[in-house]
This record gives sequence, C-alpha cells and structure tokens, in this order.
Amino acid sequence: MKVHEALLHRTNLQAYTWVVLPLVAIGGWFYPLLGFLLFACMLGAVGVSFFRGRNWCDWMCPRGAFLDLFLGPVSRKVNIPSLFKHEAVRTFMLLLIFTVLGIQFYLAWGNLPAMGLALVRVLTITTVVGILLGWAIHPRTWCHICPMGTVAHWIARGQKPLQTSNSCVSCGICAKVCPMQLTPNEMDSGNFLDSSDCLRCLSCVHSCPKKALSFEVSSINQKSCDKVA
Repeated sequence: MKVHEALLHRTNLQAYTWVVLPLVAIGGWFYPLLGFLLFACMLGAVGVSFFRGRNWCDWMCPRGAFLDLFLGPVSRKVNIPSLFKHEAVRTFMLLLIFTVLGIQFYLAWGNLPAMGLALVRVLTITTVVGILLGWAIHPRTWCHICPMGTVAHWIARGQKPLQTSNSCVSCGICAKVCPMQLTPNEMDSGNFLDSSDCLRCLSCVHSCPKKALSFEVSSINQKSCDKVA
C-alpha cells in the first residue's frame, strides 16, 4: 500500500471514533450519565494492551483520534520533552487523576448523575490540557502522560513487535511519521523496537522506502489496511 493510502485509511478509522470525545465532554454536562462511557474506554485500553500493546490509543481512543485529526494541522510539532516520558511523571499523573476521581466518587457515592459528572469533569479538564499541549508541543504529547495510556504502556512491556532488516538506511522517515516520536531507524538490523509506547499504527512500516520495517505478528490494522491496498 502507498504511504498516503495507509495514512488516509487510518484517518478514516479515526473519523468514526473522535466524535465520542465531544459527545461526553460537552454532552456530559447536560446528561451526566454519559460520563460512564469513560469506563468503556478504560477497559478497552487495558484489554487491548494485553494482546496488541497500545494499539487502542491509535484510532480506537476518541481523544487520541481527536488530537491527531484536529491538532495535527495546527500543532508546532516540536520534540516532546523527555519529562513527559519519565516514569515518575507518568506515575504521578496516574495517581493524581485516580485520587481526584476517587475522592469525587466517595463524596457522590450512590448518586449516579453526580458520579457521572465527576467523570465528565476529569475528562473535560484533561482534554483541555491535552489540546494545549498538542498545540504548543506535539499532538500526542498528552498520550505520554495519559493515565490509561500509562497502564497500557506498563502491560505492553516486553512486547516488541516491530523489527528492522538490513535494508534499513537510517533515512529517518519512519521517525518523522511516528505519532509518538519513536525512532525505529535507530535500531540495529534484526532487532526489535524496545518501546511499549508503540501504537502499532503502521505509519512507519508503510512510509519506509526500503520496506525494512515489519511487525512480528500481523495486526488488526494490517489486515484492515490490506483490504484497501
């Protein structure tokens, strides 16, 4: 498949999921029970990570899809500071978000609308932060400190699906198209990309002019992409 066709296919998939974000973040203020849809996203991110790493964060996550589609064209797209990738910062964000949510649930326990609204508040605030970071730095900056992304990142450790062949010339194109700013071009021939933040979006695979990158196992995305090849 040609690069632009692969990226277009990914964009088309994201077009079906991003709408859930404003539906909950805006509609949830009027219909608080919509907030409970966040649990579906949480379960999805964790469940998929056992088999596909952070593949949920690629196009199945409404916020991830929104950030790619709407922040991509206007983002400064500079290098994401290493601070956002530090394990201590990610752990702090996870504990902070769930502590805040836990306190709100405790105070509103038994009142489903109030509990749903607590989820909407957290979603709204984190989305605003994600948008600001996406514009000022890179669309996917928030994804490095997203609580559920962090959990998926931990579960996905040890999964090294992306490998390079000796045909790689380290041109750096794969690094430029990676939404998480990973650098497959820096791998030695025959090695696997040792990063549990890989979204398995296949952008690097399809962009490689030497066809040097491949996944150890076929993915849902690969199968769906092949249909439009």
